[in-house]
Amino acid sequence: MAEETKTTKKEVTKKAPAKKAQTGKATTRRGPGGPRRGGRKPFVKTPQEFDQKIIDIRRVTRVVAGGRRFSFSVACVIGDKKGRVGVGIGKAGDTSLAIQKAARDAKKRLIKVALTEKHSIPHEVEAKFNASKVIIKPTKGQALIAGSSVRNVLELLGVKGANAKVLSRSKNKLNNARAAVKALKQL
Repeated sequence: MAEETKTTKKEVTKKAPAKKAQTGKATTRRGPGGPRRGGRKPFVKTPQEFDQKIIDIRRVTRVVAGGRRFSFSVACVIGDKKGRVGVGIGKAGDTSLAIQKAARDAKKRLIKVALTEKHSIPHEVEAKFNASKVIIKPTKGQALIAGSSVRNVLELLGVKGANAKVLSRSKNKLNNARAAVKALKQL
């Protein structure tokens, strides 16, 4: 039996002679280095045009007849540090999918803000979103003084010199971030 297998292996190698690839035409060879015919495209990671920060991840529960169903809710801030920023939310059964949905939602809600030469805002702005109230002031120095999600919004916007304060008692990170974006829309 061992001899039979050897002969069949030799026959297989003789039956499949190597073909030379013609220039200008795609080869039908598949494997390492060979082109693909249809199917999925190879994964190529493209450089991201936006930086993102997750400001809140929550596991939420839905009660159904069979018990409890868990899913995740993610609040995300994206920005290019050149004057564009957006806040979005995403919900999914998996955290990575929820993060992707939140980033996609934030891209839809992008705003453009004209910054000064010193990477600050031109004048003082104030806004209220639901129970959250935020005030943002420009500073002379190069320091960003802000708390929680308002700081994330200003960092991803590209602001390096500003002073921000959350005037309400609200600890809702998403509403604070949206109040900051609403204030920045006034510029």
